[in-house]
Amino acid sequence: MSGSAIVGDAPSGQWLVADMARHAGRTTLASALVDARARTLRQFTAFESALGPRLSVPCTPELNPPLWELGHIGWFADWWIARNPQLSRGLQADPLAPRSPARQAARGVDADALYDSSAIAHDRRWQLDLPDAQATRADLAAGLEQTLALLREAPDDDTGLYFFRLALFHEDMHAEAGVYMAQALGIDVGHRSATVRTEPADTHVPATRWTLGWSGPGFAFDNELGTHSVDVAAFEIDANPVTWSRYLPLVDAGLAAVPRYLRRTAGDWQVQHSGAWQTLDLQTPACHLSATEAQAWCRWAGRRLPTEAEWEVAAHTAPGFAWGAVWEWTASAFAPFPGFKPHPYLDYSQPWFDGRPVLKGASSATHPRMRHPKYRNYFPAARTDIFAGFRSIRA
Repeated sequence: MSGSAIVGDAPSGQWLVADMARHAGRTTLASALVDARARTLRQFTAFESALGPRLSVPCTPELNPPLWELGHIGWFADWWIARNPQLSRGLQADPLAPRSPARQAARGVDADALYDSSAIAHDRRWQLDLPDAQATRADLAAGLEQTLALLREAPDDDTGLYFFRLALFHEDMHAEAGVYMAQALGIDVGHRSATVRTEPADTHVPATRWTLGWSGPGFAFDNELGTHSVDVAAFEIDANPVTWSRYLPLVDAGLAAVPRYLRRTAGDWQVQHSGAWQTLDLQTPACHLSATEAQAWCRWAGRRLPTEAEWEVAAHTAPGFAWGAVWEWTASAFAPFPGFKPHPYLDYSQPWFDGRPVLKGASSATHPRMRHPKYRNYFPAARTDIFAGFRSIRA
């Protein structure tokens, strides 16, 4: 998988789109919310077409029932916007403030007992008596209409728009997860990635003192806050993510398993996309690799993964440093920055400070609104369903 790259030391291309989204005012936000909802519904329609009206998927840690996903997206926006009595307080809002009843209550449906991801165990989602697709679509339409009405009256500043931006980015994240799920199930949801062919080349990054964390106005996720400076020694880093041509010799040597979605037929490598097998372009970034596989390759090649700080320095300052094709595993654990305080959505970051690695960059499934170099992604090191690869540093 591959996607557009971001190059240079100043916001440009899709990095600029992400920076603008974090500062988006009411008009821009309204258009973005409509766009995000359209993508959500297109994906759901594709799942319906492929899976049939029952929308059955296996209960695995990587998946969610598509009907539950759809309802959860609408519920999340309602919970933090339409039902939030402290909507206008932004980061100062009490996350536990009593909510008004959900719109589904008029039909005798307890939406909180169905869609609250913080309270409903993952495997339990397969046993819930969910409203059908027609009712769920109607709820999302009514919810979006109410969200846009409240947005028109909201203060046009970071506090007044905080929860609208949060709901937007939350929906964008679920849309990317929908692409991962479609890939796992062999379903075509219309995701197409541009072919980015890369060649191995190191770029030199001189020693510097770097500031990690987000500062300034606009939206930030809680795990990005807490700016602090770190000393970064000089290093030589891949200008591009590691390609299949560099990674697969490890597999050929019998030192790693055949990667997910790959097979070898008549001596040629093939990759599966949307359920169909295609010839693998060996000069594209390796993808669907776990952090463990990335580390194994680095040991074999006499290299290492970059730290989060090294990745950021290179992304901001190194000429020719291209990112955005795959999420990139780093050697840094996902941990709070100094002075961390959870935002009202309490379960966004804090429960996951468990040693899992930070991923940086973006993937071909990431909406441009989410492609920001300060964004910190985080998944368990063993996950291979996400569009993740890596780049390396000369040891």
